[in-house]
Amino acid sequence: MDPKDLKFTKDHEWISPVVDGVVRVGISDHAQEELGDIVFVDFSEPTIELDKGEMALTIESVKAASDVYAPCKGVLCTINEALVDESGLVNESCYEDGWLYEFKPENASDLDSLMTYEQYQEFLSE
Repeated sequence: MDPKDLKFTKDHEWISPVVDGVVRVGISDHAQEELGDIVFVDFSEPTIELDKGEMALTIESVKAASDVYAPCKGVLCTINEALVDESGLVNESCYEDGWLYEFKPENASDLDSLMTYEQYQEFLSE
């Protein structure tokens, strides 16, 4: 997946449409580099409602633990089960195999305000 086709949050999450209003969420290459070697992903239970900015899961690395947040109000539908046994996929392939969860926004237009790849790059340089 080309990061230039994704939307980004100020919390370094990326969002990509999947199907039927569901989006896939992961962390950016910048975020996984800052975290270092990821050793564990602690997931919330699927099919839970989350408010915008509410914690969806926690990523633990050799450096720190970091929360990942819901990009808007909606339902966490699916987690990336592969990360249960291979959390390092986030480091190896953050935009492909290392995605974190799938999410159904209550209102898809809530994602319109997210940053484009170019805007995210500008945000990182500030």
